[in-house]
Amino acid sequence: MGKWKRSQAYADYIGFILTLNEGVKGKKLTFEYKVSEAIEKLVALLNTLDRWIDETPPMDQPSRFGNKAYRTWYAKLDEEAENLVATVVPTHLAAAVPEVAVYLKESVGNSTRIDYGTATFRVFLSSQGMEHVGTLTGHEAAFAAFLCCLCKIGVLRVDDQIAIVFKVFNRYLEVMRKLQKTYRMEPAGSQGVWGLDDFQFLPFIWGSSQLIDHPYLEPRHFVDEKAVNENHKDYMFLECILFITEMKTGPFAEHSNQLWNISAVPTWSKVNQGLIRMYKAECLEKFPVIQHFKFGSLLPIHPVSLC
Repeated sequence: MGKWKRSQAYADYIGFILTLNEGVKGKKLTFEYKVSEAIEKLVALLNTLDRWIDETPPMDQPSRFGNKAYRTWYAKLDEEAENLVATVVPTHLAAAVPEVAVYLKESVGNSTRIDYGTATFRVFLSSQGMEHVGTLTGHEAAFAAFLCCLCKIGVLRVDDQIAIVFKVFNRYLEVMRKLQKTYRMEPAGSQGVWGLDDFQFLPFIWGSSQLIDHPYLEPRHFVDEKAVNENHKDYMFLECILFITEMKTGPFAEHSNQLWNISAVPTWSKVNQGLIRMYKAECLEKFPVIQHFKFGSLLPIHPVSLC
């Protein structure tokens, strides 16, 4: 883990996350931004994944969760991933396609377990004085790494920053939610009420940045159903809250206790800073997540270059 935290991969990855966090600060999803050809091609790639879900309906099976039709859908991606990435990457950069395609395949869930997850979780079993740590696989982090690699090879550029979050990552979230609903994918090592969310983390970071200095929406408002319904199309954070309320039943404070606690933080700036610290500590610095992270020539494990 020490080697990972000192690596070029870690520096590039967290730098990418924080650069995008700054880029979307104070901006609505409906904000006008440049959409490059590369962004359009990435959206088309995600649209293809969406279409394959429609072409692969769930199977009739006795178990409620983990529909096995997902494995058919995933096999299609596994077979076609390099061809899909090749539609985004120019021919003079074709040598990077196999490496970049690995991150795409890692970003959509696990075909063996039929689950999808984002971060590690910790539960104290107070009666036994024990701590239980569950293993998750960082699928969302793999998609961020996929986008980071495309930036490193020059397919995505500095002026694509807002579109990367608002157009590409947002479309990725839509496709993942459709996967989760269609194939009843289980959260990878569900975090229960102790975690931020069963499936995602980054849209809470970037979504809270969007809301910094908002004229009237404060953190306390995201547990207000009316405020969420009226504003979710403008803010990723509220879209995540809406999805949680659609997927879970019962009082919000009970099924999403960590988020409920965050609603008491006075400002979005403090929420954003706290979530970044939490992401580093509970995702990027936990072995159960990072053991699955892939290293290569674009995101290398060697120590960060100081020059």
